[in-house]
Amino acid sequence: QVQLVESGGGLVQAGGSLRLSCAASGRTFSNYVTAWFRQAPGEGRELVARITWSSGSTWYSDPVKGRLTISRDNAKNMVFLQMNSLKPEDTAVYYCAAMPAGPGRAGVRSYEYDYWGQGTQVTVSS
Repeated sequence: QVQLVESGGGLVQAGGSLRLSCAASGRTFSNYVTAWFRQAPGEGRELVARITWSSGSTWYSDPVKGRLTISRDNAKNMVFLQMNSLKPEDTAVYYCAAMPAGPGRAGVRSYEYDYWGQGTQVTVSS
């Protein structure tokens, strides 16, 4: 049984930083893509960053590029999202997700991901 458990959310002032963690268990993720999505109230789930576990290659959405950094720790089976220069519009529930890497799977849409964490709330005050 694959489990993803997020932690590290909270309340921070604009310009501040947070570090989200995602602990993965139940399998090795050497052939997986792991991503962070976010969902603001009344909005759809938005991909903000993803990382290919084997190569370490990363992708970021334009609104977060240069401010958020995704990384992984292979030995600990964990994925992180370092969030700097936070803005009120970053306020959302942040979800960790994982899917097998492979042809035909771009890893852009939420429906492509097989495993999800429960989410962690990030609130940025102005």
